Formats: sequence, C-alpha cells, structure tokens
Amino acid sequence: MTDTSATDEAPEQLRVILAKLGLDGHDRGIKVVARILRDAGMEVIYLGLRQTTDSIVAAAEQEDADAIGLSMHNAGHMTLAPAMVKAVDEADLGTPVIVGGIVPEDDIQPLLDAGVAAVLGPGTSAEGVAQAVRDAVAAANA
Repeated sequence: MTDTSATDEAPEQLRVILAKLGLDGHDRGIKVVARILRDAGMEVIYLGLRQTTDSIVAAAEQEDADAIGLSMHNAGHMTLAPAMVKAVDEADLGTPVIVGGIVPEDDIQPLLDAGVAAVLGPGTSAEGVAQAVRDAVAAANA
C-alpha cells in the first residue's frame, strides 16, 4: 500500500466576502448565493446591505478574502462595480470581484473590460456560481 497522505491534501477553503454595495435593499438573491457557496465548501462572510467600497475592502483585508461577490439589482452596476474593482486595485489586494444580479447582456462585456472577474445573472446554476468563484480565484492567483 502506498502512502499518499502528502499528496492527498484537501484543497484550501476559499473565503468569500459577499456584500450589497450602495443603496440596493434587495438581498434575497445574495442570501441564496451565500448558502450555495457554503454548500460548496467555501467560507462566506456576508457584510449585508448598504456597504461602501471602503467597508468591503477593509473586510477583505481583515478576513484575507479570496474573492468579493457583489449583488446588483438597482441598475448601479456600471458605476458601482468598476468603483469596487478600482478600490481593490488601490488597496493592492488582487482580490477578484464577481458581480451577480440583474445585469443587461449589453453591460456584461464592459464590466469584464473594467476588471470584473465574472458576471452571473438570474438562472445561473449552483454549480455555475461556485465554479465562477473558483475560476476567478484561480485566474487571480495565476
């Protein structure tokens, strides 16, 4: 029998900050995403409603977060998501920002061009959500 304990290490648990940036008060979807990510073996730190870029960056630093997930339902995504990416870059965190929620198809590529790691819309499967986080973290660490 071969000893494989040194090579069979469990993958590191990802730590994900989830937050509602700005004044958007719709939080049902982000709570579902929190459960999806927890069920996928990730540690989730949910900051809640009405967060600022500064509060999210501070939490990401304190929690040593691997990813930041933002839920957008108020049409502020074209302003707020790039502002979040800029704040993360200015803090020199290298933490990918993932946006979920109601984002028109025409806005997805401009968000990706602005540095958002992934954009997830309604109907994304639980597996798709978890994989998008894993892929964003892997790309950020490559």
